[in-house]
Amino acid sequence: MYDSFHRPINYLRVSVTDRCNLRCVYCMPEEGVPYIPHSRVLSLEEIAEAVRVAVDLGVHKVRLTGGEPLVRKGIVELVKMLSAIDGIKDLAMTTNGVLLTRYAEKLKRAGLDRVNISLDTMDPEEYRRITRRGDLNEVLEGIKAARRAGLFPIKLNAVIPPNGDRSQALQVAEFAKENGFQARFIQQMNLQAGEFSIVEGGEGGNCARCNRLRLSSEGVVYPCLFSDNGYSIRRFGPREAFLKAVKHKPAQGLISNNNTFYKLGG
Repeated sequence: MYDSFHRPINYLRVSVTDRCNLRCVYCMPEEGVPYIPHSRVLSLEEIAEAVRVAVDLGVHKVRLTGGEPLVRKGIVELVKMLSAIDGIKDLAMTTNGVLLTRYAEKLKRAGLDRVNISLDTMDPEEYRRITRRGDLNEVLEGIKAARRAGLFPIKLNAVIPPNGDRSQALQVAEFAKENGFQARFIQQMNLQAGEFSIVEGGEGGNCARCNRLRLSSEGVVYPCLFSDNGYSIRRFGPREAFLKAVKHKPAQGLISNNNTFYKLGG
């Protein structure tokens, strides 16, 4: 698939849930949010069918996001279903890592290739402040479990706060270097203000080379994180929804008044 700006669209990010076991200050209110009713959330079978159609249209890279994907019931089974789809060359997941000690080996056996793990600091107190409830040790153990399971390469995503303070992220980068991981710096984004930048150590935020679509847990295909245009696979069917999203993919991100990071991932 090519959009109207001749960019090849071959990457699909799939949000499997809006739920999360953390409350990061840049993503979700401390009290949490009203969850999407179960009837509106795509089933595992609907997700797999949508991905199968996307692959038929040219997608070969798929990433599972959230919310936190590991709180989605049946996530290992979903990975197994997706890994069986002929044509997917890269099946990855972005996770906060808290539950990886429980799931890393199961995910690898099911066919997951690799993980990106959110880690903004190496300081336990700062980690608890940012996540409002998290335990840094659980994440570090999760990272070890991912390494033992062979979920390579392991990438660590560190968010840079609006004040530009990189001191915490640099500690994450040093930890990554010492352990053979890759660190990525992500400037804190603001959907409503249209504030974003190119990910350091990654490809996100580079509009001129953007190759991705996003599927929400409610089954809406978005051509861009910074866009309110979305096309429901339940209304249009997966193929038509993907084609509409590609057709209306903007040249660059603008603003979004309706989307949130916990619904579509970063």
